[in-house]
Amino acid sequence: MMLFLFCCNSSAPVENTAEVEKYEAKDFYSNNAVLDKKVNEIFSQLTPQERIGQMFVVAAGTIGKPAKTIDNLIKKKAIGGVLMLGGKKQDIVGLAHRFDSLANQQGVLPLLYSADAEPSLINRKIPGTQIVPKTAELQTTAICDSVTEIISHDLLSMGVKQNFAPVVDMSPNNEAITHRSFGSDSARVVELASAFIETTQQNGIMATAKHFPGHGLVSGDSHHQLVTIDGEMKEVSNYIPLIKNGVLSIMIGHIAVINNEKYGTGGLPASCSRAIITDLLKREMGFEGIVVTDAMNMGALKQIENASLKAMEAGCDMILMEPNEFKIQEAALQKYQENAEFKGQIDESVKKILRLKICLNVL
Repeated sequence: MMLFLFCCNSSAPVENTAEVEKYEAKDFYSNNAVLDKKVNEIFSQLTPQERIGQMFVVAAGTIGKPAKTIDNLIKKKAIGGVLMLGGKKQDIVGLAHRFDSLANQQGVLPLLYSADAEPSLINRKIPGTQIVPKTAELQTTAICDSVTEIISHDLLSMGVKQNFAPVVDMSPNNEAITHRSFGSDSARVVELASAFIETTQQNGIMATAKHFPGHGLVSGDSHHQLVTIDGEMKEVSNYIPLIKNGVLSIMIGHIAVINNEKYGTGGLPASCSRAIITDLLKREMGFEGIVVTDAMNMGALKQIENASLKAMEAGCDMILMEPNEFKIQEAALQKYQENAEFKGQIDESVKKILRLKICLNVL
């Protein structure tokens, strides 16, 4: 049996005579043989079912699944992370303690906690956090840095080390984005998003640029229906400097692409498109971090059968808020056992997740 060393939300001191090496978020992209070895050691002791489970993030809190349901998912080793979605700050801390204790009792790998902690959303979704201006109100990098420090402090006090922010979508006019955007000027969006990402990750929290390939210059709200980019994907270029500067994660939106010969999604959202995720984002743009889906229970996906499996096939590393984890994981496990290419891709995703957990000092 392997002994997993991990950090949790408990304030009680834990005596440990073994020296535990500390990493920083930026070490995720480092060429580090010791880190590689640690990842492989942990990976090798996971069953195929446990590996697939690491890719799934379930929502807890007032807008998430009941705590008892999540308890069962933990016992079945069917999740790798928990999104804290709604609830007072002290309630989120209590949930994290509950889930950490259960995972520890069950010999489950430590969970990675996340939040939608955009400046525009954090105070509404997590009452009790420090009040900050909306994203659209952040006018300078200095103000952005200050706000990001406040948000990061709140997240760390709750044990949250994965932030699904910042929004990189350009236009404040889209009904789903509104004041969540840094503005309509590409250079300004990149400058402020870069500041948010750098400060977040310096605090040991994974930042997530979203919603690739771009939700700002489309009509409609993917929470309710599939939205479409017609022709050129004008917001993709915003991600190039963010990737170059080391953003750890990119969220894929439920956005179809039409009238684009090279990157058309064939009626599927980008989150289920191999052309967008593997060919464009990973291979052409060189992104080697964590690719996470937007929530898989959104209205944009209601007509797409087994959307989460399609997202895994397309190259996503993390599946966020799948309504039926066991059904999808059973289908994924069967394909994992039968298809060598799919197995290799899933193994790569899981190793990235384990590496992330180590670099964020969760594992």
